[in-house]
Amino acid sequence: MANVVITNHPLIQHKLSIIRNKETGSKEFRTIISEIAMLMCYEATRDLPLKEIEVETPIAVAKQHDLDGKKMAIVPILRAGLGMVDGIHALVPSAKVGHIGLYRDPETLKPVSYYCKMPLDIEERDVIVLDPMLATGGSAIDAITQIKEFNPRSIKFMGIIAAPEGLKALQEAHPDVDIYCAALDDHLDERGYIVPGLGDAGDRIFGTI
Repeated sequence: MANVVITNHPLIQHKLSIIRNKETGSKEFRTIISEIAMLMCYEATRDLPLKEIEVETPIAVAKQHDLDGKKMAIVPILRAGLGMVDGIHALVPSAKVGHIGLYRDPETLKPVSYYCKMPLDIEERDVIVLDPMLATGGSAIDAITQIKEFNPRSIKFMGIIAAPEGLKALQEAHPDVDIYCAALDDHLDERGYIVPGLGDAGDRIFGTI
C-alpha cells in the first residue's frame, strides 16, 4: 500500500489556520497555499536521487551531493492545483510542468476530463501531482490514471487537505502512489465538500467566489 504522510510541521499547521479562515482574502490565500506547497515539497522530495560531486571552496575541495539527473515534473490538476506550482518551482526551478484539466460534475460528483498536456520527456521524470483538496478522490484518481499512460519514472500525489473517503479511494485505486497531505479532516458532506475543510480552493485562490 502507498506511503501516506500527513505533515505536522508547526509552520504548516499555522498557515493552515489562515487558509481555513473564511475571512482570509484571495491574495493572502493564494500566497499561503504557495508557501504550504513549498514547505511540503521538502518532505515529498526527500528520496530524490543524489550523486557525489567535488566543489572547490575558498579553502579546500569539498565532497558534496547534487541532484542526480534533476528529472522532476509537477502536474497541477486545473485549476486549484495551479496555486501550488510557484511554491514548488521556487525550490526546484528545473522541474517541468504538465497540466491536467478536470472538473467535478455537481450531480454525480465524478470527474470530467477536458485537458491533458505532459512534458515531452515525461517518461524520464518523477512526477508530483498537485491538488489542494483530496475530497472524493475522483479527480486525483483520474489524473494519475491518465499520467500513468505516459509511463513516468514514478508518481506522487501532494494535496493540502484530505478527507478520509478520498484518501482511502486514492490508496485503493493507486496503491503504488505515495500521498502527501498537510491535514486529514473529518468527512465529506452531502455536496462532496471536505468538513471542516476551507471551501472551494479554486474559487478562493482566484477570487471567483
